[in-house]
Amino acid sequence: QVQLVESGGGLVQAGGSLRLSCTASDRTFSNYDMGWFRQAPGKERALVSTISWSGSSTYYADSVKGRFSISRDNAKNTVYLQMNSLKPEDTAVYYCARGPRFGKVTTTPALYDYWGQGTQVTVSS
Repeated sequence: QVQLVESGGGLVQAGGSLRLSCTASDRTFSNYDMGWFRQAPGKERALVSTISWSGSSTYYADSVKGRFSISRDNAKNTVYLQMNSLKPEDTAVYYCARGPRFGKVTTTPALYDYWGQGTQVTVSS
């Protein structure tokens, strides 16, 4: 059983920054794509960003491109999401999830098998 634990959420004013972290209990973390998703009240869970197992490839949703940056430290079993220039519409619960083994920047949510408990990000106007 793989456990993913997110941290770093909170309340920030518009234009501010937050960095989310997600640490995995799995020793084979470095073999898997990782992704960040978010779910706003009344909306479906949506993909925000993904990173390949090696960290060499990334994907960003259009809504966050140029403002968010995903990275990973395989030695620490941790994936990060740096969020800059935050907007009120970024308010959501953010989840990290494990993608396919040796994937290629997987953007299909159904292919993510383990999920964290989520961390709340609230951006005030």
